[in-house]
Order: sequence, then structure tokens, then C-alpha cells
Amino acid sequence: MLLQETIGKIGALDRGAMEEAQKHLDSLIKPPGSLGILEEIAVRLAGITGVPRPAIGDKVIIVMGGDHGVVEEGVSIAPREVTAQMMQAMLRGVAGIGVLAKHAGARLIVVDVGVAGPVDDPGVQNRKIRSGTGNIAAGPAMSREEAVKALEVGIDVANQEIDRGAGLLAIGDMGIGNTTPSSAILAVLGGYKAIEVAGRGTLINNEIMERKVRIIERALAVNQPDPDDGLDVLARVGGLEIAGLAGVILAAAARRVPVLIDGFITTASALIASKLHPGARQFMIASHLSQEQGHQLMLELLGLTPVIHLKMRLGEGTGAALAMHLIEASLKIMHEMASFQDAGVSDLDEQKIMKI
Repeated sequence: MLLQETIGKIGALDRGAMEEAQKHLDSLIKPPGSLGILEEIAVRLAGITGVPRPAIGDKVIIVMGGDHGVVEEGVSIAPREVTAQMMQAMLRGVAGIGVLAKHAGARLIVVDVGVAGPVDDPGVQNRKIRSGTGNIAAGPAMSREEAVKALEVGIDVANQEIDRGAGLLAIGDMGIGNTTPSSAILAVLGGYKAIEVAGRGTLINNEIMERKVRIIERALAVNQPDPDDGLDVLARVGGLEIAGLAGVILAAAARRVPVLIDGFITTASALIASKLHPGARQFMIASHLSQEQGHQLMLELLGLTPVIHLKMRLGEGTGAALAMHLIEASLKIMHEMASFQDAGVSDLDEQKIMKI
């Protein structure tokens, strides 16, 4: 089974490469640690790739799309048709992720893993498992077998892109209603109440917000997902695009390729991936902190620190696309900044600095 094979290949960060990377950073013409998170990223990339001074190759953003039966409960003001329409707009370069992917110089891959209807665009990869999930307020989102298939779609797509030269992956989502299953996943895996994790999603009003909380509570009561079984949580209250993105993360971890997590939905995928293999989180980089309620709680569960804070909540992979520029900046520091010796600058002795 592709899923089990992939999970079995996930290892640990290369500590030796990280130590060499840190030693190199400390030799550069700057006070130690003065470039903050940029230095932390560079060291993490060394650990992920096993190369003390790594390069990332092609940049690829993978967006998974899927619909959700729970929209029948009125948890979103946007109609289901928007999912397919937005996926087309992404590839035309007029949606947020289309614009920012081009700005980042990244290849944009858009995949239909569970859109309710046909997506009329030859550029969208048709890997549909089923036409949307079931209504989680009334029963499971999908079968366990369907969840595995959706995970394996993500694994396969990621492997294809890595084989084509991708050295940095980012993930994005598209699916009307998907903040509801994402909130349910967080509630289960974090032990939170629905009111603590439910966010407003696509500009919903107070009335719909209250309904959304009740629907999440009902979904958890009806399905009783097992918090110790990530696949059970995914099948009972998750989403097909959430599953696909979790598969991308697992493949990236198995292939030792860094993967940028975006906002609330993709971090729900990260929670599932880390439940399936805790080591997967070492290969993730949190791109930004979403304004969506619950995202900070997700990042805390994963032990990840967001790179940027821009009050964003669009999703689609937009925050991850912007963070790509900082990933590249961290590597330019590694490769292009001179050492004290090379530049003929007097070294900064940390012990002497501490005594001043």
C-alpha cells in the first residue's frame, strides 16, 4: 500500500548537517543569531535535506480541491459551485494563489480530489475520489478506504512533482465549507470544544456562526471520531482535499523535501499527517499565522512557529507562496554572505561581547 510505504520511509532530521549549517552561519559577518528566523529556516532546511548548505530546486504549490456535504447545513454563505469556479480562476492566474504563485516563480498544480461536479478546465488534474464528502452532521465524511485513496492521491501528486525537480513544496486548499471539518479535526485532536475552534470562514454573520458551532458539536457527537487514530478522524469528520494535502505532506517528509503549510485548512491536513506519523512535522514549515480562529491552536499542537504575520485568511496557499521568498532569502544568506575571514572583518567574539 502506497500510504504505508510512504509512512515507513519518514526518518529524522540530519543533526550533523544542522550543526554544520549553524557553524557556517555563525562564521558570517554578523552577530550570531542576528538574522533570527531566517537562520532558523536555513538550519531546518539543512536538517531536512541532509545538506549543510542546501539548494531548493523548483518551487511547486499544490492546491487540492474538494466539496463538503456539510454545506447543506448552511455553514457557509458561498454556494458549492464556487469551488470549481475558483479552481479555474487559479489556473488562469487571476485568483490570489495564481497571482502569488507567479510572483514567487512557482509551478502551480491544481487537483480535483473531491469536487461535487466536473471542473471544466483541462489544466486541473482529475483525481476525483468521489463527488464531495458526506454531511458530517449526519454521518461520516467518507469511508476509511476513500480516505486512504485521497491520501494516496496527494502522495502520488507530490512524488510526481519531486521527480520533476521540485525541491520546495507548498500546499493550498479550495473547498466551500471546509473550515467546518477543519474545526472538527482540531476539536478532536486538540481536545477542544466547538466554540473554541470554530471560525468565521467566508465572512459569515453571527447567526451562521452560531449554527456552525452547533453543527460541529453535532458532527462530533454523531461520528465519535477516535482521537488516537488519525485515519478515523479524517474519514469521519474530514475532507477529501484535506486528505490529499495530508498525503502531500507525508510524501514530502518521506522524500526529505521541505513543505510549506498555509493557513487553517492546510494545517488541519498537517495535524492529520502528524497523527499518521509524528515525524512528519519536522519537515513542515509554517508559512504564516491565519486570522482564522483556531489556527494558533493548531500550530501550537504541531510545535510550529509561523514565519510571517500579515493578518491573512484567504487560504489557497497564498501565505505559503509569500513565505517562499523568505525561504529563498535564508538560502542566499547561506550561499552569498561572506565569513569574517573571507571579508577581512574582525571576528565578533561572543564571549567578549557578553562581558561588555
